[in-house]
Amino acid sequence: MSGYELLARSLAACGREGLTGELRVAGTPGGVFHLRGGLVVSVESPGAPGAEALLLRSGRVSGEQWAALVREAGGARWPGTGLIAHGFAGAAQLRVVCTMALRDAAFAIVAGRVEDCEHAAPGLEPPAPVAVGEPPSRLLQDASRKLAALAAMPHPVHPDRERPRPVGELDGPFSELRWDLLTHADGRRTSRDLAFRTGRGVYTVTVEVARMLAEGLLECASAPAPIPVHTPPEGLRHRTPPPPSPPPPEQPSPVDLPRRRPGGFFRLRNTSPR
Repeated sequence: MSGYELLARSLAACGREGLTGELRVAGTPGGVFHLRGGLVVSVESPGAPGAEALLLRSGRVSGEQWAALVREAGGARWPGTGLIAHGFAGAAQLRVVCTMALRDAAFAIVAGRVEDCEHAAPGLEPPAPVAVGEPPSRLLQDASRKLAALAAMPHPVHPDRERPRPVGELDGPFSELRWDLLTHADGRRTSRDLAFRTGRGVYTVTVEVARMLAEGLLECASAPAPIPVHTPPEGLRHRTPPPPSPPPPEQPSPVDLPRRRPGGFFRLRNTSPR
């Protein structure tokens, strides 16, 4: 049984049994699925920025403010109530951020290598939980469709493999996401690294890097290698599979939170209005 099949069957069992607890996934990058009544309410992975990183990198909340909120909440991992009470984010904004972080972490786990899965009793309160959890099978299929969409692009890249760099001296105008990637891509950072650096989802960054490679804005030292696409094992698919998804459009920054605008060489050369 492949690592992906092991993960798919483990998650399916969690859903059937209505598990409340954790499914710990060993591998690269690996991670933890937090479940409540068989539904996934939060996912953690070192392969994707969590909701905290998305908020902090956006500039909406400073590190000092976050630490104060955590202290105010008695050391809670997710001071959601405090974020709303102090006006740092609205309830709807937090729901969007938490959902994006959950799906992005699931994608990072599925895109990586799964070595083992282990059920565990509930531990600490999960970070950035969603109010209504997601069925494990739907979450897994969403991640698989994203991998398939990446693999179908002219220059497919893996979140933790290719290390792009800009091509020559580039003039804009570019979107804010592209300016961020051009500023931070240096031939040493992967899409995962760039996601953490810019405070954006790893899937969003990986798709944009693939597009920029195809357009000649970025280059890699070696040609991108094929991406293995995982398909849910028989018995775990929906009776009517959804049609294949085309390469997804660029996703907006999480809930349009204000962002710090990095400076640097590329921004100085952007003389056209955005």
